[in-house]
Amino acid sequence: MSTSNDSDLPSFDTSEFKYTQPPQPSWTFGQPITSTEEGRKWAEQEKEGWKSFDISAENPRFMYSLCTSGIAPRPVAFVSTIAENGDENLAPFSWFNQVSAFPSVISVSCLAIPRHKDTASNIKATKGFTVNIISEPWVAHANSCSIDAPPGVSEWALSGLTREPSISVKPARVKESAFALECELLQIVDIKNDAGAITTNLILGSVKYVHVRKAVLNDKGTIDPAKLMPVARMGDTTFVTVKDGFRIPRPVWADEKETIENLALL
Repeated sequence: MSTSNDSDLPSFDTSEFKYTQPPQPSWTFGQPITSTEEGRKWAEQEKEGWKSFDISAENPRFMYSLCTSGIAPRPVAFVSTIAENGDENLAPFSWFNQVSAFPSVISVSCLAIPRHKDTASNIKATKGFTVNIISEPWVAHANSCSIDAPPGVSEWALSGLTREPSISVKPARVKESAFALECELLQIVDIKNDAGAITTNLILGSVKYVHVRKAVLNDKGTIDPAKLMPVARMGDTTFVTVKDGFRIPRPVWADEKETIENLALL
């Protein structure tokens, strides 16, 4: 499944996730971007000018490519569903995120052109689905499920992945996924274009169960990114991994008020 020029690329970076200092460790309130060398280089780019796009005047396919390359990286939902006739489907979607914590609700968007995706149709019909987070060791397996296979072909068989029975919904979760969600349909919002045609199905799912491999948990009981090794999507067919992380605390007004007042920013 490699492209013809893959052999010209360096080997995959197998180094582990590590924490570093943030990009601007000494920045404080009110300082302009040009206060650091990195910021000055970024500001210099603006001299090349801007290019603005009127969505209504552009080719929709081009705007899709442009926006998916700019709204990035995006987490990937690897969704398992079952049709009314029992056919199983497995497919990745990078328009995905959690949209509510209380209650726990996630969103997955499926393009409905040139036809409705099997995933959306199955969720409408049978209400249950699982979302499985993809990790580096099996990203090729998951990507194989994006193939435009004819009806009746099992993505499970193509992927080489393993079904693991769910607790509250009928579709299986992916056993190889270290973080998986069992979801029930909460709502589907059909997004239409100016002509009134449905172009996208926005699926909201209520999370009923979360399954986590003990091996990817840290001592706080939450996910260790070095162990989960999640992948994300950029534009075109580009995936990215997470190798570096840094922490930037959220500022608290009570702690920062005096500094801000001394800087006379307000």
